[in-house]
Formats: sequence, C-alpha cells, structure tokens
Amino acid sequence: MHIIAVGGSDAGISAALRARELDADVDVTVVVADSYPNYSICGIPYYFSGDVSPWQSLAHRAHADLEATGMQLWLDTLATRIDAASRRLTVRDAAGTESEIAYDELIVGTGALPSHAGIEGLDRLGPTDGVHVIHSMGDTFALERDLQERQPRTAIIIGAGYVGLEMAEGFTARGIAVTQLQRGAEVLSTLDPELASIVHDELVTHGVAVRTRTIVRSVERVGAGLRVHATVDGEAVSHDADVVLLVVGVRPSTALLEQAGARLGAGRAVVVDEHMRTGIPHVFGAGDGVITHHRLLGETYLPLGTTAHKQGRIAGENALGGSARFAGSVGTQVVKVFDVVAARTGLRDHEAAAAGFDPATVASVADDHKRYYPGAQPISIRLTGDRATGRLLGAQLVGRLGTETAKRVDTYATALYAGLSLAQISELDLAYTPPLGSPWDAVQVAAQAWDRQHAQTTIEESA
Repeated sequence: MHIIAVGGSDAGISAALRARELDADVDVTVVVADSYPNYSICGIPYYFSGDVSPWQSLAHRAHADLEATGMQLWLDTLATRIDAASRRLTVRDAAGTESEIAYDELIVGTGALPSHAGIEGLDRLGPTDGVHVIHSMGDTFALERDLQERQPRTAIIIGAGYVGLEMAEGFTARGIAVTQLQRGAEVLSTLDPELASIVHDELVTHGVAVRTRTIVRSVERVGAGLRVHATVDGEAVSHDADVVLLVVGVRPSTALLEQAGARLGAGRAVVVDEHMRTGIPHVFGAGDGVITHHRLLGETYLPLGTTAHKQGRIAGENALGGSARFAGSVGTQVVKVFDVVAARTGLRDHEAAAAGFDPATVASVADDHKRYYPGAQPISIRLTGDRATGRLLGAQLVGRLGTETAKRVDTYATALYAGLSLAQISELDLAYTPPLGSPWDAVQVAAQAWDRQHAQTTIEESA
C-alpha cells in the first residue's frame, strides 16, 4: 500500500507519522513544496526576538529523524494535479520537471496562504523592497537577510492579531521602533475590547506605537523607505518606515483539491467530514486548507496548528482503513505579548448569540494564588454562559506572565468539550497550594461570579 501526504507542515507530517506508527509496512511519501519539512511556523517570531537560536531549532524533527520513521521525503516538489480516477498525483520538482506518482490513498495538507486584504501596491513590492510576510521558512530567511543587510530602525506591522503582536515583540527586542496598525477598534480582535485593552497597554509600555481603527489602503516606495497610506474614521493618514510586515490573516490553499472536484465551504476552505474525507474517492484533507468542525458552531473555518495536528493524525489513520473521528475544536488560543498572556476558548457573547444561544457574559478578577503568599497577580476573566441552561459557552483571560493563564484556559476548554455548566466548574477537584493557587481556583471564582448573576434565572426558566 502506498500513501502520499502532500504538505510538510503540521497536517501532512502528522498524517505520515500516524500511518507509519500504525503500519510499519506501509509506504509513505511526503511531498513538500520547500526544503523545510516539519518546521514550526508558530515559533518564527521567537527566532526574530532571539529567544530561539539557531533557526534549525525550529524543526519539530530533523530531516534524518523523519526519514528514520520510514517515510520518504520529496523536497522542493510541488503537487500540481490529482487524477482521482487513476489515483495518480502530478508533481513538479525544483528544475521544473513534471512526473506522476501512483497512490492508493492521498492526504492533502496544503495549508493556507497569506492574505493581502486588498491592499494596493503589494503586487509590485516584495522582500527586496522591504515588504514582507511571515508564513514560511523562506519568508523568515528573506526578512532576516533584510534586517541584517539594511539594519532598519523603524518597522510598520499591518495587523495586530497573534503573529502581529508576537512580531512586534520580536522587532522591539532587536531595537526596531514599531508602529502597529490595526483595522479594528482594539488589538487582538479575538478578545473583547475590555481585555484586549490590557494587551494594548502592554504594547505601549514597551514602546510600540499602536494605531487602531486604521484601514490600510496601499503601500508604496518613497526614496529608500516605505509609506503606508490608510484611513482613520474616513480621514487619510500615512506612516513611513524602513520595513513593512503584513500579517492580516490567511486564506485556505485549495487549488489542488478544488481542481480535483472538492467542494468549498466555510471560509472557502475544502469541505471534509469528521473522518477527514473530501468526498473524492481515496482523498483525504487536513489542516489549514479545510474546514473545522466546531463543537459549538458546527462547520466553520478556524486555522490552528493544534487542529492541523489532530486532523492530520486522523487522516493518516483513516487512510489505512481506520474510522477515527475529529472530535471537534472549541477554538482555544493563547498568545504571549511581552509580559502579558491573553487566552480564549469557545464563543464570545456576539458569537454565541449568532449561533442561537441566549448568552450572558460576566467579568471578574481573581488572583492566581493566595494573596498572602508573595507575588500574587490578578487574572482578568470574562465568561460567557447560556442563560437558558447555565452551560459554559466561552472564556477569555488576560494575566501577567507566570500566572498560568494558558493552563487555566485549558480547564475551560476541557469544560467546553465536556459540555459542563458554570455550576459544575465549581465542582471540579482542582489542585491547590498557596504558592500556586487557591482553594477556589481563579477559574472557579469566575464561574461562581457568573452563577451568582444568572443561576436564579436559569432555575426559574427551567422550572
């Protein structure tokens, strides 16, 4: 049996590893568009900050380690066409030579591509002009080369999502003055503004100039530098810098599967079922190029590395004839911005309302451990629950680095997976010692605050 996995990142490699793990006799070929299989794209900002060095450290597994599992790697090889009827994949190598590979089962994990958000001028500008994206190891080397050769003093980051904020920290660590442009009313639009403002303040504290409500229209070369043209509440503004980094999101890379007859769904990603089947016989899809099954929303598009790993593993198992199912995402995310950690899982109030729930959101603040033990820090928490049932629908947390905010959001993510109510969260048997927590952990203090405001309504309506 011969399985081909297209894509050398999270989904493709996870699929290949799972197939080899389950069947040491199966032939597995991984087709990788560049020379860097199994590198952590999520770790790139920490390479620029100097926290991770050398760049080879970003590899989850070395090339030799991957081949030691028994998989074959075809590097610098682009998959261009699927012939589903004859089960053959057309590929093109670095020299431009095309060939066909026969397969029994095919797994496509082509991921996503950077979005340009309709900004004019980007089709004429690139790394040699000082305009960069940060989505691959090739992008990483191009930006590093630019920083080394030109020694820029100023940078504009277009976008204030997770990667944009991480790169703001990375540039600042290198002594580059950063201006961050955000389309929305606040940075980190995946959080409610009340919590995102804490992240905003942290950026400003570390010297980042944050400009919200800024819609970027175009980028142009001006002398030896760059000028970004934008509007703020309809008024034209411009910002100059030596380097411009574009991080405004991604779009699913679907061309290979779409050409073969796959159907597109949420976010124009390829539709797959819970077994990662595309509907094309013997072809599976996984990762950032396919839809996500969300436990609260159903079919959506939510590209995350954790999801890609899970989907790839399921596709690899099912390509061998298994029946594994993707249990669904709840959208758990976390980011470190200088000395602040922001995390979320599940739905915010407006998302829950759009999904047909009757949501209520309650804000609270709880210490990360007993106040009498030195170093206690507050964690700001916003919990969204369903008034009709008392069920937890979502959680948002912001705390200082060291408050275990990331692990506490995991508790809420587990509760969401299990369908727990806010009241049931208080029943969880969580660890306690004064230097690390409280008899009622911060996650339970916040749950009780929600329950105090809305439990009576829930009881009356269910009576």
